[in-house]
Amino acid sequence: MLLTIGLFLMSAGTIYLACEYFVNGIEWCGKRLNLGATAVGSVLAAFGTALPESAVTFVAVVFGSTAEQKDLGVGAAMGGPLVLATLAYAVVGLALMMNRRRLGRATAEVKVDHARMSRDQAGFLGVFVVKVALGLVAFAYKPWLGILFLVAYAIYVWREIKDSDTAPEEEALEPLSIRPKLAEPPLGWAVLQALLALVVIGGASHVFVAQLEAIGTALHWPAHLVALLLSPVATELPETMNALIWVRQGKERLALANISGAMMIQATIPSALGIFFTPWRFDGPLLASGIITAVAILFLWMMFRRGVMHGRTLIAVSSLYALFALVLAIGFPVTR
Repeated sequence: MLLTIGLFLMSAGTIYLACEYFVNGIEWCGKRLNLGATAVGSVLAAFGTALPESAVTFVAVVFGSTAEQKDLGVGAAMGGPLVLATLAYAVVGLALMMNRRRLGRATAEVKVDHARMSRDQAGFLGVFVVKVALGLVAFAYKPWLGILFLVAYAIYVWREIKDSDTAPEEEALEPLSIRPKLAEPPLGWAVLQALLALVVIGGASHVFVAQLEAIGTALHWPAHLVALLLSPVATELPETMNALIWVRQGKERLALANISGAMMIQATIPSALGIFFTPWRFDGPLLASGIITAVAILFLWMMFRRGVMHGRTLIAVSSLYALFALVLAIGFPVTR
């Protein structure tokens, strides 16, 4: 157990440090490509950090030889959005509260394009509702509908790049970590740093997930609690770490864009894979996760639509994750 806890802490620390290099490299990629700040977070950063968990879903649903393995992929496609919609947003709020004075702010109010964030929540909710609804029905041509989710993500990327706000050169960029003496590092160096950081993040995340599952087993937690509660927290850790780093730098627009972009990927690409290669039928725990995720997004949509968002409000949304844990523990017990 001591070795497990040691690896758990070391892998978490490695992920954080690698994310420091990743966000630095991805910001320079955005500048070299002349992308706006929100597109950097919602497209480049989100795609990079969501790649590992999307790969997990792909391997599980395409190459899984048993129903349990395929179910693991479906669970990953549902658990990720729940964690992002609750805990990841809460981390942004908590980081704002804790760093308010260091950033020289009188309040922990979130500085972001509220109309844009409201629109992002509405878009995700629309896709997510369809995703959950398809899990409740069965019909012959359902696998073909997976194409619609891929199209939806392509439209989202096009819109994000087209409508992206503030150009990255208007943000204060730190020197590229692997070439700190270059005032304007070439795109190749920025891409190399981001890719190397992603490799480290992927490896450390794999270790982190394994230790988290080992801890759950040692505590005699039921398998479904580990799969739906702990594993998604681990796989979404890079997005959460990115958000924490960007908020500490006073760039919560990038942090929130990264979370929104990752959520849209989770709502489309893993879902399309699941619909293509599995029956895509939901049991009680999966349906509960879908309902609570939708409630969280609806709450965020309402708050952003008001035009004012405070760190405390983002922290409050984490209570829905606690509600899901309670529902899962009480409503869907597993006999051991």
